[in-house]
Amino acid sequence: MANFNKTTVAGPRTELHETLGLTGCEASYNVMATGSVVPFVHAHKKNEELYIVLKGSGELYLDGEITELKEGDAFAIAPEGHRCLKAGPEGLTYICVQAQQGSLEGFTMSDGVMCEGEKAF
Repeated sequence: MANFNKTTVAGPRTELHETLGLTGCEASYNVMATGSVVPFVHAHKKNEELYIVLKGSGELYLDGEITELKEGDAFAIAPEGHRCLKAGPEGLTYICVQAQQGSLEGFTMSDGVMCEGEKAF
């Protein structure tokens, strides 16, 4: 399948841009052990980030404030936001997607096209 790449994610961190040949975003799958902390605060020059908490809980440090995180939370951070994550008592598993802020030119409803007459299953 020429239009398809697949990989298996495994903790503690799997970056997907090279493995999947991504050209419009960076994505990573992350598993943090109980109480662990990302060892640095960071911001970005151009990329906004989308985080989706899959499992566990934790805390987000953002611009000097702490926000509690739990399974099912999704949040976005502008490039200039100073951020860091800490895992809670159950650990923290999340996906992070980065893309250049303002670069998205279309959404599913305006970018997607129907493949008329093609049956999938």
